[in-house]
Amino acid sequence: MRIVVIGTSGAGKSTMARTLASALGVPHVELDALYWEPGWTPARPEVFAARANAATAGEGWVVDGNYSAVRAIVWGRATHLVWLDYERLPIMLRVIRRSFLRAVTQQPLWNGNYERWRSWFRPSHPIRWAWSQWRRRRQQLEEQLASGAWAHLSIMRLRHPREAAGAIRALLASAPPQAARGTSRA
Repeated sequence: MRIVVIGTSGAGKSTMARTLASALGVPHVELDALYWEPGWTPARPEVFAARANAATAGEGWVVDGNYSAVRAIVWGRATHLVWLDYERLPIMLRVIRRSFLRAVTQQPLWNGNYERWRSWFRPSHPIRWAWSQWRRRRQQLEEQLASGAWAHLSIMRLRHPREAAGAIRALLASAPPQAARGTSRA
């Protein structure tokens, strides 16, 4: 299985993707880790695309992230797409909690980056981004998925966090037997 998990910041993409990848015995790929260089510097587009290409070349994987720059690569190779399309309130509660914990604990993120308190005032901070982009991103994703370009994908659109456990069970139940046992090659 090749699964991509999408949703806005704070939806729980990484948590779901890690859970699925572990249960399937396939690599978990965080697009943020491929995109962000040290010092919160974005990777050059061709570098990011090459990284995404290499990370999704295997027979099985679970990717989390929404980068349109590599959508054709990731979605084009995926067999399943899980959209964590939750309402704004649970998203905001999650992203605020996560940002607070990251800032307090100084949990290292991708490539030596850390979330800093001063970054909370930037428009690109996940809290501000999730609030300002929630509606727009939902509309864009609806348009993308309705376009017919991704008809090969088995799509699960989850509307509430309580649906996540059932989606994971359904995906694992539909996995090939070797993948469900965690012996799939990647």
